[in-house]
Amino acid sequence: METAAKSSKLKTNVSALERILMVTSGGYLLYKGLSKEDKSISQIGSGGAMLLRGLSGYCPVYDAVDHLKNDKASNVNIRVNSFINKPIGEVYNFWRDFENLPKFMNHLESVKPLSYTTSKWTAKGPAGIGKLSWKAEIVKDEKERLISWNSLPDSSIKNAGKVVFRPSGKDTEIIVTISYHAPLGIAGESAAKLLNPYFEKLVKNDIMNFKTYLESI
Repeated sequence: METAAKSSKLKTNVSALERILMVTSGGYLLYKGLSKEDKSISQIGSGGAMLLRGLSGYCPVYDAVDHLKNDKASNVNIRVNSFINKPIGEVYNFWRDFENLPKFMNHLESVKPLSYTTSKWTAKGPAGIGKLSWKAEIVKDEKERLISWNSLPDSSIKNAGKVVFRPSGKDTEIIVTISYHAPLGIAGESAAKLLNPYFEKLVKNDIMNFKTYLESI
């Protein structure tokens, strides 16, 4: 009886949020690995393991290296830039109103201001499954030069962002850096690095959407 209870507990040592992320991310890696003419063994193996973890809700590595959860993992950073055919003041003002972000960031459902410097972000879950919410605050705001923000300490997703604005003739160059913290120590950091190309593509698409949207109004 006691053994069965322990077994049941072990089978659900992955949170519901991580299970959603693992199913979607594992499926993506598995597809990428299998779709290449020269099959990627590493992507197939990683994708299969993540998919299994998400479906089963159990990760034996977490039991074996539980102490790693308290280790500090480095951030994974994504940096993209773009030139917008709009004056710098207009580009800065549009981005500074965070409620505008879901207009071009497809994965965001809403950004609601709580004060002049804090806001609540709600994102669509992977593959449209569920929702993820967190609070963020602006940590630096230099008019027509820089906006940076980061999630508050109690947020379910630790992330930060920075946008640098630079005049370029009649255009405006924006340099966007998005950083997210890999959860669960080394194990989480390794998974995040494997998925970095996926997140980088997501951010690049957002910035392309931003350019298209702003230049059309």
